[in-house]
Amino acid sequence: MTEMKESIQKKNPAAMLITGATGGLGKAFAVECASRGWNLFLTDLDEKRLELLEKNLSQTYNVEVNSYACDLTDENTRRDMFKYIHVIDLQLHGLINVAGGDYEGLFYEQPADKVLNIVRLNVEATLAMIYSSMAFRDPAQTFRIINVASLAAFYPMPVKATYAASKRFLLDFSLALRNEVKEMDATVTVLCPAGMPTTRECISSIDAQGLMGQLTTLNTGSVANQTLNAALKGKAVVIPGLINQALQIIGSILPRQWVAGLIGWRWKNTRKKYAAG
Repeated sequence: MTEMKESIQKKNPAAMLITGATGGLGKAFAVECASRGWNLFLTDLDEKRLELLEKNLSQTYNVEVNSYACDLTDENTRRDMFKYIHVIDLQLHGLINVAGGDYEGLFYEQPADKVLNIVRLNVEATLAMIYSSMAFRDPAQTFRIINVASLAAFYPMPVKATYAASKRFLLDFSLALRNEVKEMDATVTVLCPAGMPTTRECISSIDAQGLMGQLTTLNTGSVANQTLNAALKGKAVVIPGLINQALQIIGSILPRQWVAGLIGWRWKNTRKKYAAG
């Protein structure tokens, strides 16, 4: 979006800001929020998909929905988006950071830009969104922040080394920030899901992992509902699924170098099966 949208004359009620809104999990959060009667501000890369989602949600749930196409890795584009939020005089009652990047493959076999973009999107953009959105929070409501990390945040993961490390950063940052902002009437909840069928690549990766991939995978709508309920209660960490919770506990008991070795062995075998299939 090269030009700022036209100003909306009347003051809008406070809205929930969702990044990565047109993806599988982002859309699930948007639908869940709209079904609760919350107004929305949606952002993602694709303007046409955003506008379609905006129209469908506003008509279906009778809520006010605004959207702005934004490359969250670009500082100038982020700044333009918050200028637009200022122009339409919008306050926020929360932020759901869904947008994130991932890849599978050995670190030194990836293009440098691809590796660095994971850090820009998962870390830099997430922090920038929180920092900027706090200035627009509605003082009449508790400000809810939800950061989407991953079950991978609890493990060093060969083949997904940068991704897992970036999600570990989000987990630790969220827990620390939670303590800092509680006196500002704000809460921070970090979501740590396992695999979810959000893209063709994710579905193929889940299928390649066989039974374990199927057992640890959860429906995006269920995850969004559970996470929002937890955030409203001020819960710190959400790990959907009993099997995933058990895996996190087991992984925390074992030495981290053992965990890295086990995951590396498993991923190598999984990728061989995936490539052969």
